[in-house]
Amino acid sequence: MRSVGTVLALVVLATLVATFARRWRIPAPSLLVVAGLAVALLPGTPQIEISPEIIGLVVLPPLLYASAEELSWRELRAVWKPVGVLSIGLVLASAAAVAAVATLVSPLSWQMAFVLGAVLASTDPVAVTALGRRLALPPKVQVLVQAESLFNDATSLVLFRVAASVAVASAAANWGAAGGEFVILAGGGTVIGAAVAGVVALIRRRTEDPVLETVIALVTPYAAYVLAEAAHTSGVTSVVVAGVVLGGRGDRLTNARIRLQLHAVYGTVVFLLESVVFSLIGLALPAQVRALSDGDRAWPLYALAVAATLIAVRLLWLAPLSAVVQRKGGIHRMNWRVPLVLTWAGTRGVVPLAAALSIPETLTQRPLVLVLTTSVVVTTLVVQGFTLASVVRRSGIALEPDHTEREEAAARCSLANAGLGRLEEMSELEAVPDVVLDRLRRGLQARLDHARDRLAESTGDSDDGAAPVESADLVYRQLRRDLIAVEAAELQRLYDDHTISDTTRRRLQRSLDLEDARLSDV
Repeated sequence: MRSVGTVLALVVLATLVATFARRWRIPAPSLLVVAGLAVALLPGTPQIEISPEIIGLVVLPPLLYASAEELSWRELRAVWKPVGVLSIGLVLASAAAVAAVATLVSPLSWQMAFVLGAVLASTDPVAVTALGRRLALPPKVQVLVQAESLFNDATSLVLFRVAASVAVASAAANWGAAGGEFVILAGGGTVIGAAVAGVVALIRRRTEDPVLETVIALVTPYAAYVLAEAAHTSGVTSVVVAGVVLGGRGDRLTNARIRLQLHAVYGTVVFLLESVVFSLIGLALPAQVRALSDGDRAWPLYALAVAATLIAVRLLWLAPLSAVVQRKGGIHRMNWRVPLVLTWAGTRGVVPLAAALSIPETLTQRPLVLVLTTSVVVTTLVVQGFTLASVVRRSGIALEPDHTEREEAAARCSLANAGLGRLEEMSELEAVPDVVLDRLRRGLQARLDHARDRLAESTGDSDDGAAPVESADLVYRQLRRDLIAVEAAELQRLYDDHTISDTTRRRLQRSLDLEDARLSDV
């Protein structure tokens, strides 16, 4: 960036576009890329150069951490085998296929084609998570797509390092050393990420200062990334592991007020960073194209061939894997809808671009690799991003609104019944005024009746689960907070018993947190 003014203009542009994308209910990453391209083509637009250090050190850690926090540990354990197959096998297959195609159709040497394949082999967690938020995918499918994109970094990073060394030294690849490096990268990143998560959990349990909690939450992904990179392991894997561990325990580390504050702060940070980084992808492409030599002007055809190769290899890999998983689940007739959706959800984004930018500048074909990487990223984000919702809808695997409505309404009934049960125990205590007990009972009964109505109708918008709390005395507020704790325990039991999904659990926990915070403000 040449000036602070350019940076501020970019932030304003990205924020406006992302805001309109939310209002129009279209994928923000796709619209941001298109907006960035449009602005870059305007006369007088300053040339944008992306620094790999800024992308890798400033932008990626918090975005990866936020994506990892959204992963459900329960669903992740259920899909870890296919995630492992995709994170290693599909990455290797994609890299080999892209290298072969790029060698045939483009002027790239086989060494640089190998570098391109390694760069584009893995799906991007930032793009996948940003696009997946709008889709009502079944929990296991959603977790499979997200987990694959989060955990395939170690494989692609090892491949990239091997490919870059081959391109620089023109030497044969040492696959034996590559295997050992993969173990160090993935294993070391996992250990460091888990250690950081353990230390952070220990600190957060011992503090209730909202400012300190916010600072810790913001610093955590950077600490995991920097420590892992300093130890020559995978910083991305470290951040992902820390996010998964802390995300599954967040409700037990802090109180309701701090959880709400962290949700708001991190939501703002993620919104700004995603908006800027996807805009940068579009802004950077025209300048990269201008740096190409005259012999590389057919780059659009090369990019289309590479993008088609990635989609084809992904589908050919996912189809038999899906067939095996379905057969083990008792489904004997192959269902093509799931592998098709999984294929179309495998977009590229920030991580491949950061890897391409780190290619040594001494390599003469670096500009073409940069252009092909960025153009494939743009193609997947625009084409697959704009059509993914339609593909999911036509596939028929998306969860119907009635399904989530029934699940949430049934859970609210269980929470209200748990609260009423606890209230009956309280009624036996003479120290509790009858007027307070009656008020609490009426509130819980109203919640229960409303939830039963929604369960019977399975229609209508979900409310925030928290009836307005009017002015009340200290006894009422304390007893109501005790009942909220009972409802939270019942919510966790429903989740542990596989009665509700992680999405429903998070939504209802937020409802309880909102009411708890309002009681504290009275």
